[in-house]
Amino acid sequence: MISRPLKKISASVLAITALCSSTLLLAANLNLDAGKSTVHFVFKQMEVPVQARFKKFQAQIDYNAAKPELSSAKVEIDLNSVDLPAPEYNQEVLKKEWFNAVQFAKANFVSTSMKNLGAGKLEVSGNLTIKGKTQAVRFPLQVKSEGKALSFEGNLPIKRLQFNIGEGEWKDTSMVADEVIIKFKVVTNP
Repeated sequence: MISRPLKKISASVLAITALCSSTLLLAANLNLDAGKSTVHFVFKQMEVPVQARFKKFQAQIDYNAAKPELSSAKVEIDLNSVDLPAPEYNQEVLKKEWFNAVQFAKANFVSTSMKNLGAGKLEVSGNLTIKGKTQAVRFPLQVKSEGKALSFEGNLPIKRLQFNIGEGEWKDTSMVADEVIIKFKVVTNP
């Protein structure tokens, strides 16, 4: 039989443990503020820069401000939400030669490590998967406070041909350059 004081201590310990656990989860796992977050990409078509965006994406960020190297991130982009400056091209880039969005509707990034560079700067490494092809990538990331929110901003240069984006005649880089820069700003709230 458990004595009354021991029951009170056990209940108190459980309550404190539950409170601490939920506080840690709230401090680490951040919620995406979709209205303030953006994912754009820039490429050159006949040497002219073209900027487009994805209207739908999700991000899961587990950020540890005290030890950023313990942080992690996952991003999933809905390729069907592509928005080019000329709307008639939105359906074209979803075709097999480009994103093949019928077979590969999502692009994904999963971090594998984060290195603290100081002053709110991180070097992020991870795996980027587009069109069924996965490539290891690394890029700088800037972390900033915006009131109670945090923003994570960066640029990730990729080569589209490494992901088979632009097959057949579109492999020719004289029309559409191989280099694409993914520009993102992910704003989160605790």
